[in-house]
Amino acid sequence: MYKIQTNPSGTRSIVISEEHLQTIEDYQFFRDLIDSNGYVDEQVLDKLKLNIRSLLESEAGKDKRLLDLCLDVIYHSNMKAYGLQQLVLLFINWKNRSANELGTAQQAIQGTPFN
Repeated sequence: MYKIQTNPSGTRSIVISEEHLQTIEDYQFFRDLIDSNGYVDEQVLDKLKLNIRSLLESEAGKDKRLLDLCLDVIYHSNMKAYGLQQLVLLFINWKNRSANELGTAQQAIQGTPFN
């Protein structure tokens, strides 16, 4: 279980599970989500919500993991652009965890990987 901060002051947060991160990876929700400027703003969050809404209306919407991700994270009342940015960073670090186990240490902070 992970906890992401959803506002800059730190008064709001959302709990993220391994299953949520795996669902994000399985559906590749972050692929081509962020524009070339690299900013995560409310438009990016709206784009993600629209992509997920279209999946929910299709056959893939019958997946319980997708519904759990929506209810617990994406459509959570605390989820804002800042929270999405933190979720993206958590996802990058989670993906790089296997690389860390192989001996290469990478971590994403503010969207920039470093060694």
